[in-house]
Amino acid sequence: MFGKVWSACVHGIDAQLIEVEADISSGLPQVNLVGLPDSAVRESAERVRAAIRNCNYTFPMERVTINLAPADVRKEGSSFDLAIAIGLLVSSGQLEAKGFERTLLIGELALDGSLRPVPGILAMVHHAREKGLEKIVLPAANLHEALLVEGLKAYPLSHLNDIRQVSGDLINGINYSQHIINPAPGSISTASSEPDYADVNGQQHVKRAMVIAASGLHNIILVGPPGTGKTMLIRRLPGILPDMPDSEALEVTKIYSVAGKLNGRAELLRRRPFRSPHHTISGGGLIGGGAIPKPGEVSLAHRGVLFLDELPEFSRSVLEVLRQPLEDRSVTIGRARAVFTFPSHFVLAASMNPCPCGYYGAETPSHSCTCSPLKIGNYRSKISGPLLDRIDLHVEVPRMDYASLTSKEANLSSAAMKEQVEKAHAIQARRFHNTGIRFNGELSGSSLRRHCALKPESEDLLRLTFDALGLSVRSHDRILKIARTIADLSGSRDIETEHLAEAIQYRSLDKKQEG
Repeated sequence: MFGKVWSACVHGIDAQLIEVEADISSGLPQVNLVGLPDSAVRESAERVRAAIRNCNYTFPMERVTINLAPADVRKEGSSFDLAIAIGLLVSSGQLEAKGFERTLLIGELALDGSLRPVPGILAMVHHAREKGLEKIVLPAANLHEALLVEGLKAYPLSHLNDIRQVSGDLINGINYSQHIINPAPGSISTASSEPDYADVNGQQHVKRAMVIAASGLHNIILVGPPGTGKTMLIRRLPGILPDMPDSEALEVTKIYSVAGKLNGRAELLRRRPFRSPHHTISGGGLIGGGAIPKPGEVSLAHRGVLFLDELPEFSRSVLEVLRQPLEDRSVTIGRARAVFTFPSHFVLAASMNPCPCGYYGAETPSHSCTCSPLKIGNYRSKISGPLLDRIDLHVEVPRMDYASLTSKEANLSSAAMKEQVEKAHAIQARRFHNTGIRFNGELSGSSLRRHCALKPESEDLLRLTFDALGLSVRSHDRILKIARTIADLSGSRDIETEHLAEAIQYRSLDKKQEG
């Protein structure tokens, strides 16, 4: 007796369909589970045995072989329980095979037969639709996540005892999902709770740098003494980034689904992620990892902002792992049996003090710097030159005077800044149409030379700056990309000298290193 059903597993943030084949033959009662299962999958045999018996079905007392195909792909997790149980019931004649044709089966079984939710449903359902499957049976707790993907008939299951009714509905073509009422849409944060730049007095040049960073998706670091508003300014950065289109929203939501962080949400994530890990985080926590690799903070920040507060407080080894995601916009994690790739296209926003005590160059009558040159050098050396090269904008945040702090003058709001950003994004969309590039921050090589050509007088200015500051080639390219974004914000087709001059001033840490 033989039966075959479909299930799926997740590799990285992508899914793969798995054929679950069940064969019952004469022999001593035993269950053989083959097809490169991990320990969680191997243990499913006992969960399935108990669930089938406790739901008044008959577990075959013969030789049972379960094959998970393709056999050369490592199978991980507990999402195969339901498919294995249904495969056994079909092969033993207790359920009709007809009802489960072109049907995806996902879910973890409890010993009493109830179904528990599993992570990664969105990725599995999306992949199943692309492969032509038409129906999905899944835990009821995962239903709203599955409904984010249109084109599949969804059948929620709370208990294995309900499978006969569901099987009949599958055969008759009854679509449960047509009768499901989605809860009110949610978002990462509502408009009323979103912090606004209108609440921040002064620091106009820092707000200008934030607009530039958001317009070209440039990395940015703010340097200044404590209490100048660095964290407050960065936390408002997501509010001026445009909402994500459907393709990006699905991509980001899949990452959160695989990481188990959707928390029952019933719609795609539209607001760009903002992640702010503590400085004690490990390298694995930052870029992802584990025996079964899961997305790290750089992937959870995909299409959004990764905020590293007090950058030198992070260990140097942790900061150095940022080089690959900043350059390649993806993270590759190798394990003995597989290599996993997670997307990590984010804006790095960081802050730091000028020295350990925080008051170097910003002394006041009540606060003066107590750090020796050696301590300051050691503090700044925690951030390597190659990492600083990958941060486009270096912005000094000075202490505000009392007049600026108490000014009644209306501040530029996040909505007004977002409007500027959206106009710059529209210009870039037209410029880079069908090129595979979307934002100025992604320019490199020949595309950088083509779209960031300088006039002779601007070329002279950049050459003098390059020689005077001893800039690296990467810093040179960052200046060009920033200048391109500044020109877009002004609506200029060409990069003018004033655009380049403004871009040069955003490399303040290069100047200090040289000095």
